[in-house]
Order: sequence, then C-alpha cells, then structure tokens
Amino acid sequence: MRILVTGATGKVGGAVVRAALAAGHEVRVLVRGHPGSGALPVAGLDVVVGDVTDPATLPAAVEGVEVVFNAMGVPEQWLADPGRFDQVNVAGSARLARAAAAAGVRRLVHTSTIDVFDAPPGGRFDETSLASRPKGTPYERSKQRAEQAVFAAAGELEVVVVNPATVYGLGPYGPASMELRMFRPALRGLLPVVPPGGFGLVFTEGLGRGQLAAAGLGRPGARYILSDIHLSLRALTAAVVSVGGRGRAPAVTLPAALAELLATGGEAAARLTRRPPPLARGQLHYLRWNAVPDASRARAELGWEPTPLEDGLRHTLAALPRS
Repeated sequence: MRILVTGATGKVGGAVVRAALAAGHEVRVLVRGHPGSGALPVAGLDVVVGDVTDPATLPAAVEGVEVVFNAMGVPEQWLADPGRFDQVNVAGSARLARAAAAAGVRRLVHTSTIDVFDAPPGGRFDETSLASRPKGTPYERSKQRAEQAVFAAAGELEVVVVNPATVYGLGPYGPASMELRMFRPALRGLLPVVPPGGFGLVFTEGLGRGQLAAAGLGRPGARYILSDIHLSLRALTAAVVSVGGRGRAPAVTLPAALAELLATGGEAAARLTRRPPPLARGQLHYLRWNAVPDASRARAELGWEPTPLEDGLRHTLAALPRS
C-alpha cells in the first residue's frame, strides 16, 4: 500500500512511519523541511517538503497514494498565540482532506484525541460519548472542530478517526514532553511533587500499529479510542521509578487549589515571557478530568491490543536521552 503521513517528524507521525515501514508499505512523508539526522529513517521514504498551511504544496503530497494518515497537529495545551490551534489543527486538516479527495485518495485516517469526548470527572467513556458542546480549552475546541472540518471536506473520501489517549514512548522529545519534564527528573530523584489527577496512556509503537489497523479495518466514519491504561500521574511516575530501577517516586500530590493557583500564575508569567508555563491551565483541566477511556471498540473491530505499561516504559526509558 502506498501511503502519505503528515506530522512524520512528531511523536505520533513517527510511530506511524515506523509501523508502516515494518509492514512493508511504501511511505511518503510531508515535512516542513528535509528531515535532519535522526528525525526520520530517511532511507526508504519518499519525502515531500510542504505544509498543511500551504495549499500549494499538498497536491504533490497526495498524488498517487491510497491512504493518508493525518498525524500532524499542535499538541500543546498553551500557546502564546492561541489562534495557531485553528490555523493548523482545523484549517490544515480541512485543506489536507480536500486535497486528498480531489486526488482520488481512498481513505484518510485522521488523528484526533480523547479530548473530544465527554464524561463526568473520573467517569468512563467510549466512542458514543462525543461531546455535544465546545470543550473547555482552545486545544480541545480545535480538535473538535478539526474532526468536523475533515468530515465536511472529505466528499467521497473515506474518513476513519483515531482518538489516542496521552501518548508516551519513543521520541522526538521536545522540551515540554512528559518524558523529559517528568520521567527523567523522577529517575534522578528530583520530582518531589506532581499535579493532581490522571489520564489514559498509549505507547507510541502500539499507537502506530493501531493507526495501520484503522486504515485496513476501520469502518468509514467511525472513531476508535486507543488507550493502554488509565492511571494517576503519581502512579505513573512511581512506575517509571520502578521500571527504571533508580530515582524516587514523588512523595506529594499538589492540592487542587494550589495547582490551580500555580497554573494561573504560570500562564500570567508566560504571557510576558512568551514561553510555555510549567503547568498550563489546560493541562491541569485535562488531568483533573481524570476520565477513563474505553478502548473496547478498537480491540473488537481492529484486533488492536494495548501495550503493557511495563513494556512501554522499558522501551521509553531505554530511548530517553540522558543529558
């Protein structure tokens, strides 16, 4: 199968590329600049330089491919310019869907998020729990609108949506990544406190395999939650220390009111420095939602299997930069 992957230099797109190459597919990637050393396994890839925000670059990217994996996006929960969420996540996804439909692409697998669903705090949800109202943060709302925009722009193009939980695993690791901001400090005994709440997690390599399964077996118009496990942030960092065999698990979970105060103050400072806050209010909102994603549909319809947490952490810690 000949495929196109957007966002291939990111964590999700890179996982799709690795899974597709391992399965023997012909892989084209759309990247904003030719990938440098280590960003992608360039050997065996057809590289097209372009951007979903530049419509002129998309026809060459989608020409002759059967399936498009839209794995690009702005994943941060805070931006100095929140309009960037819609420029990339919404408008970029719509442009890609229109270009793919015009080129006769058979199917588009769109990477969304579990943030588009609704449940009470600490409740359980599945794909039938799609939120009917705009969610609480600019990131969440952009991902809701991105799904709507893709379906509206697709025409005869088959669309399957993958809704991952919080993604961890193999890099790239940006300065704000959970692996660098939490895993590595925990292994060094330098993470005495963590925010309250928790989330669902999915390992990159399992997510990549799930994306391929969605391309082959997913029902047009369907959504598929991919989540290995749900756990608190404190339990996650304790597991990191246990699997890593060193460090110290956080001794304290921040009270919710104090975490909210820190997040609000951090964002006020970030507006002046134009640098991301240590804990954005959007991140805290998501953590305190603490709802449990149900991946039963993906297991039943796609044959997808979650990655055991210990296995995923072992691979992650082996790849984590030491410096």
